[in-house]
Amino acid sequence: MPSGEYDPETVERQWQERWVEEDLYAYGDGVVDPDTVFSIDSPPPTVSGSLHWGHVYGFTLQDFVARYNRMQGKDVFFPFGYDDNGIASERLTEDELGVRHQDFGRREFQEKCREVCARYEEEFTEKMQNLGISIDWSETYQTISPEVQRTSQLSFVDLYEQGREYRQRAPAIWCPECETAISQVETEDDEQDSHFHDIAFEVVEDDVGLPETFTISTTRPELLPACVSVFVHPDDDANEDLVGNHARIPLFGQEVPIIEDERVDMETGSGVVMCCTFGDQTDIEWYQAHDLDLRIAIDESGTLTDVAGEYAGLDRDEAREAIVDDLDDAGALLDRRAITHTVNVHERCGSSIEFLVTEQWYIELLDKKEEYLEAGRQMDWYPEKMFTRYRNWIEGLQWDWSISRQRSSGIPFPVWYCAECDEEIVADREQLPVDPLSDDPPVDHCPECGHDDLVPEDDVFDTWATSSLTPLINAGWDWDSEREEMVIERPELYPMDMRPQGHDIISFWLFHTVVKCYEHTGEVPFESVMINGMVLDENRVKMSKSLGNIVSPDEVLEQYPVDAARYWAAGSAVGDDLPYKEKGLRAGERLMRKLWNASKLVDDLTPEKRLSRPDLRAIDRWLLAELDDRIETVTGYFERREFSKARDSLRSFFWHTFCDDYLEIAKQRLRDGDDPSAAYTLQTAHRRFCKLFAPILAHVTEELWRDMYDGGSVHTADWPDPLGVEADLAAGERAMDVVGALRKYKTDHQLSMNAGVDAVRVYGDVEAFADDIERVMHVGELESVDEEPPVESVVTGIDLDYSLVGPEFGNRVSDIEAAIAEGDYEVVDGRLHVADAELDAAMFEVEEERQYAGDGEMVEAGETVVIVRN
Repeated sequence: MPSGEYDPETVERQWQERWVEEDLYAYGDGVVDPDTVFSIDSPPPTVSGSLHWGHVYGFTLQDFVARYNRMQGKDVFFPFGYDDNGIASERLTEDELGVRHQDFGRREFQEKCREVCARYEEEFTEKMQNLGISIDWSETYQTISPEVQRTSQLSFVDLYEQGREYRQRAPAIWCPECETAISQVETEDDEQDSHFHDIAFEVVEDDVGLPETFTISTTRPELLPACVSVFVHPDDDANEDLVGNHARIPLFGQEVPIIEDERVDMETGSGVVMCCTFGDQTDIEWYQAHDLDLRIAIDESGTLTDVAGEYAGLDRDEAREAIVDDLDDAGALLDRRAITHTVNVHERCGSSIEFLVTEQWYIELLDKKEEYLEAGRQMDWYPEKMFTRYRNWIEGLQWDWSISRQRSSGIPFPVWYCAECDEEIVADREQLPVDPLSDDPPVDHCPECGHDDLVPEDDVFDTWATSSLTPLINAGWDWDSEREEMVIERPELYPMDMRPQGHDIISFWLFHTVVKCYEHTGEVPFESVMINGMVLDENRVKMSKSLGNIVSPDEVLEQYPVDAARYWAAGSAVGDDLPYKEKGLRAGERLMRKLWNASKLVDDLTPEKRLSRPDLRAIDRWLLAELDDRIETVTGYFERREFSKARDSLRSFFWHTFCDDYLEIAKQRLRDGDDPSAAYTLQTAHRRFCKLFAPILAHVTEELWRDMYDGGSVHTADWPDPLGVEADLAAGERAMDVVGALRKYKTDHQLSMNAGVDAVRVYGDVEAFADDIERVMHVGELESVDEEPPVESVVTGIDLDYSLVGPEFGNRVSDIEAAIAEGDYEVVDGRLHVADAELDAAMFEVEEERQYAGDGEMVEAGETVVIVRN
């Protein structure tokens, strides 16, 4: 029996520990019916720091789904992973230890990464368990583990043999800060302050009619040494005479052709642009289309090369300022003006990207964009609007997926190259995982030319090349050497039933997972996708370390119970961003205590458990029928991932209908004597409330359920189905309105709730509920009549819409107001006639009030009129 005040600190820790000890949420090792499985492809958090509110929010939403489906009788597969094989973990290690990965051998540095990540992962596991997330911890994996390395390398081999991967020396997106190639998906736009520079270029030819110079406007004068051509739009009449001639680049002196191309933006700057190899995507297109020279002026670390002459060795920012100064001294700088513009940056470090010619591995994407779109259409999206982001990303793709990274921490490419002919030699599936830097190749000489000098690939996979395989990792996708084919060891898990994730990584994780799994299996990897928003601060600004507005989960959970945080997490529509507001936590805490105190009262009033169903009184049938309706509503909300609607609908019914109205009536009946109908209804409703609240208020419902009822955990109990109780719902609702109106009457007259009322007449049928109304509201005599009440509607005033009346009538408005105040007006055919003016219906509203002129006092109960005589 619940006793005393609820102590969430003790209760929550107790159940968190017991759930883990009991393996309550274990998926199990036995044969599982595929029809009963509900598999969740939960996101493996990047090991880049500590737990933040985004993790709390996202995993709590997933937990709502897991707990709900478990209670629906599903065998829920809810694993947990750590994404610890990429740049984020490498940078964490460098920051923690104060080192650079370039200063160590790969294996030595990877050991350091493992040690640092292990500490963070242990802390992360503990904190996730402290949030009560119903994860099966026996299904924990790491993306750097040997098992996952094997899966990732198998993926590479499979795609390579399908011809979906290729190696190419070509322009690639490059991060000078991280010194690695990155993919398009790892970039984001950032608004930055900069300058537009108007620079004079000389025309080489000395023809009559040609200008001696023309103007180029650029934000990147440090790319002048990489300039290989100048472009003019074919429709640019003002500059058409330049086409076919040559320009001399100021300071650096190279002479470059002036070419026409329709990709020139005539509205920017002077309308004449320089092409540098490479400043942006358009430069690359021009380079390829016009077979231009290649001049690389910036290297992998963002430092100017020998092509830049005396500026070689300066980083790009230093070089920009030095070149601008020298252009000014040379008289070539015509103007410099401050601007704010959008810069493409690496989302990991915020450094602006470059385009460098490097050799990288790619997965083909651009030839199958429509297939990947169709794969997205086959999945159910919660919310549906998020499919638009997926579609927009695919339609905007311009690059194949670059999957190689020039880092130390990561999963190696299982590839060697012939030093003589550059033939690619890929590891055998049986020997995976391998590290070519330390493991032998599968052959001792090149199968193409016979040369025996085989060079190991020293690049590693992009993080997303591995984390995109999470459905296959968890389903046990592997090579069967006997059957000589790829197989899935746990086919009941694949395709996964749900992929939950944030909207910020639709283009990262979701899209790449669709690509990988579709190419490997021919199937869409998920039945459904649930996309959550971001956690914002109280001012609706995204939380970030740089803004100093991050809220630590540890700080919050020192003040509030975990269930209060879970209640808060259910506070917005899936897909929408959710502001962190303490009032949401306080509301959750109040609901927990309301549930606890109501449970104590139910337990006190119904000491005998598991009551059989008696003949039910009308109000008891009504309560259970209303609860049936609410169960169907809440179930639908959970199915559609509408957690905020489920939470608010359930809270409102429990707090107001059950606690405020019904519980008071049942309490009175049970304290007056034995009442099996009230006792059965109380217990039945309470058991169902515990179950309905369980996915959200996981801890307090577990404490109540195990204490008050036998049968194990509430989280493995069956989700409630409607009982099918028949009742007059309209009459019951009317009766509750009457009780509410009588409460208000007593409050308005400063009467206690136990004060007697002589007589009440209700204009509406509440006959079946009359005894209960009389008992709970202490009414001497209640009369229920099925007739129109002696009430008339009286006009009490006119409400003007001044936004319409003012412009129309100007200084006559005061006369109109005075006439209305005197009651000197008339409404005819929906138009107001007042002070010699006529106002149409849009300009006013008639204010009316129902009035009663008989004995007693009228109290309105919704649409029902109640007359109180006292």
